[in-house]
Amino acid sequence: MMVSTKGRYALRIMIDLAENSGGNYVPLADIAKREDISEKYLESIVGVLSKNGFLDALRGKGGGYRLNRSADEYTVGSILKLTEGSLAPVSCLEGPNTCSRVSECRTISMWTTLYKMIDDYFENITVGDLLRDESGGDFVI
Repeated sequence: MMVSTKGRYALRIMIDLAENSGGNYVPLADIAKREDISEKYLESIVGVLSKNGFLDALRGKGGGYRLNRSADEYTVGSILKLTEGSLAPVSCLEGPNTCSRVSECRTISMWTTLYKMIDDYFENITVGDLLRDESGGDFVI
């Protein structure tokens, strides 16, 4: 599993909004400047986040984006699953396993266990946790 820039930037957007919105709408240009990310690329990411209920969006003067719930209510796992599609370490775990060899696969339990560990890890870290962790330290579950 490799997290793309889309997933990493989505996390940065969510953290930025949690730090800087104070309940107000934040223009995308402000986020782009603070995060040093192309505004055009951010548009596609916030579009996915707002369409799926993670952000509120407001057009026009005074518009922008804001979180629609507490930073502690957004898990890293939910954000990454939305932007990445899957956190599965192997393709056979990305959906219903239709592999003809699954009944005799000697590695499927290993991959399933790893997938569960990844999912449990990211589902137990929130945007709020990332805000509070100024040390860049380890997250132990």
